[in-house]
Amino acid sequence: MPFEYIEIERVEKLTKEEFIKNYYKPQKPVVVTNQIEDWPAFTKWNFDFLREVAGDKTVPLYDSRKTDYTKKVNEPDFTMTMSEYIDILEKGPTDLRIFLYNLMKDVPSMKEDMKWPDLGPRLLKSLPLVFFGGEGAKVFIHYDIDFPNLFHFHFQGEKQCIIIDPKETKYMYRLPYSWLCHEDIDFENPDFDKFPALKHVKPYITNLKHGEMLYMPEGWWHYMKYLTPGFSLSLRSLASKPSNLFKGFANVAIIRHYDNWMRKRKGQAWLDYKDEEAIRRTNALLTK
Repeated sequence: MPFEYIEIERVEKLTKEEFIKNYYKPQKPVVVTNQIEDWPAFTKWNFDFLREVAGDKTVPLYDSRKTDYTKKVNEPDFTMTMSEYIDILEKGPTDLRIFLYNLMKDVPSMKEDMKWPDLGPRLLKSLPLVFFGGEGAKVFIHYDIDFPNLFHFHFQGEKQCIIIDPKETKYMYRLPYSWLCHEDIDFENPDFDKFPALKHVKPYITNLKHGEMLYMPEGWWHYMKYLTPGFSLSLRSLASKPSNLFKGFANVAIIRHYDNWMRKRKGQAWLDYKDEEAIRRTNALLTK
């Protein structure tokens, strides 16, 4: 393995007091099992169920290509119906993913199958987002634009989750005006000659199975690989740290719009500049 991974702590069902004291206040990740067995979704949510309730819905799809300057931030590569997409998932490995899709806005009845976890943070009930992937699909390493606390529930199958403390952002070759690292990095087999700062990174790792929840504190980097076809539900709360609230607001209200404008104005040259700056700035830290 290219990194010395740290296994994310695993615990059984948590009370609000336990979660706040041991994980939320110290901003420590954790995998929680046996937390949602009382949700109807625990037994109902699978591909057959989704075909029935959402098969005709048009879904946003992403593949593994690098950022295209002609597209806006998070603009999908193409679309198809949920039924068509599930057919592809069940045929074999594919890099096609659904990302940041508010499925319950299109299928409100699905909200009746879940319960909003009472773990302390106030969750944004208007943004229950789902994520899907086929066997072998990868979510490029990033952190969320708005610095939320994330409660990530997995359904059907298994996926690998690698997360990194934001304290190590200085080693991550983060692109300017972005929340991604340099896209030439293969996080499963990193080139330490080209990206030497990655040697200082100590990622956390776990495999999530059906019904398990991963808590990711605000600003943590995350990389996901679907070991089997599956999907996840992410619930979020606003950042608790004022500095992260401010950075999240700036990203959403200003920086992403500036990035879109520069893509339109300078094209590929803008993306090339960001790649070069990520390497220059990060490697400069190693010479100090």
